[in-house]
Formats: sequence, C-alpha cells, structure tokens
Amino acid sequence: MGTLWFGGKIYTLEHENDTVEAVYTENGRIKKVGTESELTELFGKDITAQHDLRGNVMIPGFVDSHLHMIGHGEKLLRLDLSQAESAEKMKRLLLDKVKNTGADEWIIGEGWNENNFMDRKIFHCDELDEIAPDHPMMLTRVCRHAILANSTALDLAGITDETPDPEGGVIMRDNDGRATGYLLDRAQELVKNAMPEVSIDFLEKALSSSVDDLVSKGVTGGHSEDLNYYGGFTRTYETFINVINGTRKFRANLLVHHEVIDAMRKQGLGFADGTEYVELGAMKIFADGALGGRTALLSHPYNDSPDTSGVAIHSIEGLTALVREARSHDMPVAIHVIGDLALEYAIKAIEQYPAPYGLRDRLIHTQVIREDLLKRLNQLSVVLDIQPRFVASDFPWVMERLGEERMAWSFAWKTLLESGVPIAGGSDAPIEPVDPLLGIHAAVTRKRPNETHEGYYPEQKLSVFEAVTLFTGGSAYAIGREAERGKIKENFDADFTVLDRDIFMCDPDLILNTKAVMTVIDESVAYKKI
Repeated sequence: MGTLWFGGKIYTLEHENDTVEAVYTENGRIKKVGTESELTELFGKDITAQHDLRGNVMIPGFVDSHLHMIGHGEKLLRLDLSQAESAEKMKRLLLDKVKNTGADEWIIGEGWNENNFMDRKIFHCDELDEIAPDHPMMLTRVCRHAILANSTALDLAGITDETPDPEGGVIMRDNDGRATGYLLDRAQELVKNAMPEVSIDFLEKALSSSVDDLVSKGVTGGHSEDLNYYGGFTRTYETFINVINGTRKFRANLLVHHEVIDAMRKQGLGFADGTEYVELGAMKIFADGALGGRTALLSHPYNDSPDTSGVAIHSIEGLTALVREARSHDMPVAIHVIGDLALEYAIKAIEQYPAPYGLRDRLIHTQVIREDLLKRLNQLSVVLDIQPRFVASDFPWVMERLGEERMAWSFAWKTLLESGVPIAGGSDAPIEPVDPLLGIHAAVTRKRPNETHEGYYPEQKLSVFEAVTLFTGGSAYAIGREAERGKIKENFDADFTVLDRDIFMCDPDLILNTKAVMTVIDESVAYKKI
C-alpha cells in the first residue's frame, strides 16, 4: 500500500536541474520515480493515497544541521528581543514585560543584539535594576554566549565585585571594578544555575512549539544541541522521546554535550541509539565563544579591541582530553569553533585522536579560518556545519571586528565548498531565524533582505543548487545518512519539502517570499497549506 506524489515539478537533487514527474512511496521509503503514467501503471493496485502537488515544487526535505530545538521553542514562548533596533525599544519591551509579570518571577528575554543599536549600547545592571527592581532578570544575547543580569539575579548567583572569572568565562566589570551584569560564556552558568528549574510541562510545550514551527517552514529534521540544559540529560532526552513520538513526526539527531556523557551511559545509551525519530549523535564540545561578544578565539587580537583575542573554553590539552574521551565511547565529536585559533586547537586534537572508522567529526560554525588549516581539514574525516544566515546578521560590523586582512578567509563558504571539505547547512536557531530559505538566500546573495548592493564578498556566493544541497544532502552526510536521505531517489526516506515557487529559476530575492506549502516526513504529511 503506497502513495503517489505528482502534479508539480520535482527536483531530485541527484544532479543540478534533475527533475522527475512523479514519485511513488511505500512504508516511508521511495520505491520509484518516473512519469505519472508509468508509476500508475506499475503500482496502480497498490496506490492507496495520492497527493496532487498542484503545480508546486517538491524537493528533498530540508534538514537543519545545527540548531537548539528547545531553545527555539523558548524564543517562541518568551520575550523576544531580537527585533529591537535600539536600546530604547529594548527598554520599552522590558518595561512592558515587567508590568505583566508576577512579583518575584524571573524576567527572561531572548536574542538582544547591541550591534543592531546605533550606539552599540550594552545595558549595565544598574539600568536593569531601574527597569526591574523587584524581579531577577536574565537576558540572553543573540549569540547565546553572553547574558545580562540585574543585581537581584547576581545576588542569587552569589556574584560580587570580587568573584573571580570562572575558567572559560568572563565577568565583565566597569572602570570602578564593579560587576556590570554582563557575563560571557561559562560565566553565564553562575546565573543559570541559580534559576528555578523549568517544568517538564514547559519543556514539552517549548519542544512541541518548536517542531510545529519547523515543519511549517518545510523542515523535516534537525541536529539539535539541548541535552546539557533544562535539568540534565535524562529529563531533556525524555522530553524529545515524549514529544516526537510518531504522532508528531520529526527526525531529530541530538548532540550529546560532554558534560552529560556519563548520564547518557548510565541510561545504557550510546552513539546512534534512540528511537525511530530521535537518535543520539556526536559528543558536543565548545572550543570558544562568538564574534559578537569578542569571545571567539583568534590567533591575533581583534581589530577593534586589540586587548583581547577571545576566550578559550578549554586549553589545548583539555580539548584534546575531551576528544580522547569521545573515542573511548566510540563517538565522533562536534566541536564549536568560530575563531581560527579555536579551529587550530580542534584540528590538533582530532589529528591526535581521529574519528572512529566510518564516522565523521563535525566542526560547527568555522567562521574564521586560515589557508594552512583548510589544507589540514582535507586530511581529516570531518564535516563543516555552517550557518549561511550569519552573513546577513553579522555584516557589516564583523568587518570592523576582524579587519580586512582576515576577511578573505572568513565566512568563506565558496572557498570551503570548492576545497572539497564536506559542508552541511543549518540556522543555529534561536540565534538566527530557523527558516532555511533565509539561509539559502544569504548564501546566494551575501546580503541582508532589502539591501541592493552586490553582496558582501560576492566571490563567496553559492549557487541556489549548492545552497539547497547544504540543507539536504549536506545534513544527511553529516550524520552518515547520505545513502538514505537528502535526495529523491529509490530506497531513500520519503521526506519532502514542497514550496510555492521554483527557487532554482526565480530571482534570488524572491526566495525571501517563498513559502513551504507541504512538509512530508516518513511518507506522512506533517504540514499542509495547499
């Protein structure tokens, strides 16, 4: 008993411009592609369902290679500060939130970005105290490598002016030596550990909201990093199992933060274990921070702040020890690297302890590289997880931060692609918008929506085919599923995204106006608007 999909343009992505007229699926797999009449003749008595695409365009299902699914749900449910274009607007949003929040409850905001403000203002805790004198407040920066906290939150966390910086983190201080409430990287955990534990109900609501939003944007799967938060491995993993249970379908590959590996093992679980829709992936390690807060680890100081080169979350010895630990569990690693020195540390560690045979390590972000490092990457079994949408959000300020000399090897997607290193595409939601079409547009145009120039470093533009492949075949390759996902091909999973426009043939700026009208996961329609 199977399903016939027909009535639209179907791109297989086996090769550029390859199309078929119809697809026949059975038991969640593609059995054959061809013409509508051919498939009807071959499988007529077995076709129990038919889906007319009504002139729309079908491609393999989008898969986000790096995001934080529960974090995306939190952003949907909580105060979203990401669209505040001035400090004044951010303050108004906070004041409105305080008015509608019960006494002593935490004020939690997501996604503020001072680079969107003309004056680049970062609030001091004294200012936050005026906004919320009776509530603890924690506001997460868009990069998720920094937070702002008011004095009440600092007090609950035990942070004073004399508190030393934790390893891998920074407590920012003003000229008088006072803690400002601006906490970078691992210093954030001091406040987060003082917050009340979120309920299981909230976690399930956040994840359900996230999955529903993802499928509405044509996303059939995601590689997510959540398991070290929200009360630990067990309750977070069980949230995924409970929410993505076959009734709500989605293909989730969960990175396992190194701090919860022991908890995973105590559950009798290991790499690639899980359910039909939820599987455990690589060990996640942070090597550095982010460019926005100047905590990405660079080999030379920041151009606009020569007193710092960033933050190493781990020493080279510590990072190498974590990679060695992953190998003891027969696991690949997924290492967050944004700066070139962080990338160098990661490469050294992987060179010393290569990926187990048949597996692939992942280097997430790889925004600043060097030519010598790219040559070494080509000798390793690694996949680069990039987020093309960062071009739209980080330019032009990142050019000031890095300086002209480094830009030739920064956000250099075309250079990476042409080098032969495998690449996957994601959003890093909730840091960036989760819609893959925004990432594809950024990869193709190298500019923000509504900008009219030729693009930032236009020689690094990707074709639409290259960009779409990042979010389909690239994501499949990253987790060793390239023989069953990422193409519309016989024996591949029946995961499809149906769009209302042919993005391969339209003006690139029209990609921004394109919508998913159907999302199919495991042969089941998870979302439909046609």
